[in-house]
Amino acid sequence: MHRSRLLALSLLVITSTATSMGSAQTRGRRKTTAARPSSGAFSNDRLARIDRFLQQYIDSGRIGGAVALVLRDGNVAYQHAAGWSDVESHRPVTVNSLFRIASQTKALTTVAILSLVEEGKIGLDDPVSRYIPQFAHTTVASRSDTGRVTQPAARPITIRDLLTHSAGISYGTERDVASLYEAKGLGPAAGMGWYTADKNEPICTTIERLATLPFVAQPGEKWVYGYSTDILGCVAERASGMPLDELIRTRITRPLKMNDTYFYVPPAAAQRLVTVYASDSTNHAYRAPDGPRGQGNYVEGPRKSFAGGAGLISTAPDYARFLQMLLNGGELDGVRILAPHTVALMTHNQVGTRYDSTGARGFGFGFGITERYGALGMTSVGTFSWGGAYGSSYDVDPVEHLVIVFMVNQLPNGTDLRSDKVTNLVYQALMGGR
Repeated sequence: MHRSRLLALSLLVITSTATSMGSAQTRGRRKTTAARPSSGAFSNDRLARIDRFLQQYIDSGRIGGAVALVLRDGNVAYQHAAGWSDVESHRPVTVNSLFRIASQTKALTTVAILSLVEEGKIGLDDPVSRYIPQFAHTTVASRSDTGRVTQPAARPITIRDLLTHSAGISYGTERDVASLYEAKGLGPAAGMGWYTADKNEPICTTIERLATLPFVAQPGEKWVYGYSTDILGCVAERASGMPLDELIRTRITRPLKMNDTYFYVPPAAAQRLVTVYASDSTNHAYRAPDGPRGQGNYVEGPRKSFAGGAGLISTAPDYARFLQMLLNGGELDGVRILAPHTVALMTHNQVGTRYDSTGARGFGFGFGITERYGALGMTSVGTFSWGGAYGSSYDVDPVEHLVIVFMVNQLPNGTDLRSDKVTNLVYQALMGGR
C-alpha cells in the first residue's frame, strides 16, 4: 500500500460514546467527536488528544485503524474507533471490530487453569508430567566453546513455573535451538514461534512434540517468554476433560457475555475481522501477506489448534469485560469466575527480580505488574498489564479503578505507536474526581 493511497483513504471514521458496557455502539462512517466521560473525573479536552493522536498515525499512513476503550468504575469513560478495518475496501473500523489478540490469550488460559486449581483438579506445584507424561524428563540446551550442549533439566517443571514463565521455555527462535525447533514444526517454522493456527492437529499433540526439544534455561532459573501458556492450555484440557475452546467458553466467555471472543472467527462474523497491516522500511503501512506471518488462518484453515498462549480473536468491549471481572476481584454482573484470593495471586509479583532486575516491575500469574511508580508510564503501583504480538495491549489499574484496552493489528510494527503512549494519554486526561 503506497503512502499516497493510505493518505487518500484515511479520514476520521467512527467515534461512539456510552455510559455503560451494555450501551449500543455506533456503526458506519461519520464525523469524529470527542467521547464524553462517564463522570467529571476526565477532561473532555484532554481526552480529545487521544482522538487526534490516533488520527495522526492514520493520516500519515503509518497504521490502518485502531480502537481505544477506557472504563472507570466499570463504566465507559472513553471509546474511539478510528481509521479503517480494511483500507483497500474502504471498510471502517468500529468499536465492535474483531482483532487478533495473540498473547492477550494468555490471561484467559491462566484464569481457566486457576479455576481448576480452585476445584482441586490442579495443584500449583504439580509437575507438568502429571498431565503430560512427555515432560517427565526434559532437557536444557546451552552453548560451550565446542557448540551446543544439551543436559537434563535439574528438576521437573511445575505448573507454577509455567504460570510465571520461569520454566526456561522460549519460542525456540534462539540460535542454539532454532534448527531443532524448525525441524519439529515449531520455532521459526511456526510464524514467529507462537503461531499454531495453521496446524492440522490438537494443541496437545504439538505440546507433546515440544517436550522432546531442549529448552533454553533450567526450571526456576530465569524469566523466559515462550510456550509456557500453550503448555498450560494442554494441561487444562487434560485436567478438565474438554478442549480448551470449550473450557474457556464454558467457564469464562459465555458467563461474562463475551459473545465476540473466539479461537476462530465464525463465517458470519468474518467481515468484522480487521486486516493485518505491516510496516515497510519507511514505517508506512501495507497489507500483510496471508499465512502465519500475516493475516493468519483465523477464518479459513484447519480450526483444530486451540493455542492457549496466542490463539484468540476478540473485541475491545469483550476484552474489557474480562478485565473488569479481574479488577472486581473475580466477579462481574453477579457472575463469579474466580475467588478474590485467586485474583490476588495473579496480580502480585511471583518472580522476585527475575522479570526486572531493578525491581521496578514484577510478573504474577499471566501479567506484568507495576512495582514502582514510573516503571510503566503513569500507571499506579499494582497495575497489571500485557499485550499481544499484533500490537494490542491493556492496563488494569486497581488504584484508579481503570481498565484501558487498545486494539490494533499491525505486524511487524515499525512505528513508535506503543501501548505506553496510549496509556499516558489516558492518564493525562484523568483529573481525579474519585
